Amino acid sequence: MVQSKKVAASLGTALAPKVIGWAPGVTSSFVLHALNRAIVGVGPLPGAAEAADKQLEEQHGDSAKAVHEVIENHVTYAGAGGFVTNIGGLVTAAFTIPTNITGLALIQCRMVAGIAHLRGYDLEDARTRHAILACILGRDRVDALVKAKRLPAPPMALATAPVTDPELDRLIPPLVASEMVARMAGKRLAVTVGRKIPVVGGVVGAGADGYVTWRVGRYASRELLPRAR
Repeated sequence: MVQSKKVAASLGTALAPKVIGWAPGVTSSFVLHALNRAIVGVGPLPGAAEAADKQLEEQHGDSAKAVHEVIENHVTYAGAGGFVTNIGGLVTAAFTIPTNITGLALIQCRMVAGIAHLRGYDLEDARTRHAILACILGRDRVDALVKAKRLPAPPMALATAPVTDPELDRLIPPLVASEMVARMAGKRLAVTVGRKIPVVGGVVGAGADGYVTWRVGRYASRELLPRAR
């Protein structure tokens, strides 16, 4: 299953330019809008810091357990198609984007922002926001971009840089937009293939978003190390 998802993701990257035709509004503006909504809150979802603090309280101040719960909760959100679609609809007012993409972008940004908050990062700091978006790309994509010198550093280094690099405001959001589109292409391909086997298509469709969100959360939890508040 994992191998098939990797193949689908690779093909999704190759198909991304075509998928942009299905989701023409997936742009830098959309990504930044989703990140801001994730941090301040939208609809029934409170902001990332508030939600993370609630988890910290429920875990009696154990930040490691709180991070784990933040990830688990957002994986559940991502796997619930109706929930993702409804939340996505609240973010898409000014964009022509499938609500599945907007919902996932919001959920993943909120998850990573919650992790960053629990680890002592200021969500109002541009460096933290750059790191959050870089985490959304995932480890493999970040490693490839850093190696190709298209991204200056991994998330931890971005978050702890001595000064903010304003160029990253232009650089990172389109990379995230492209990655979201590629994942959509990969998911569509996997579901299409899965439909040839009874039941499997539904399982693949339901699990793909949760799986990707789990990977993003795990990457963020390993990358964004605790720092003094």
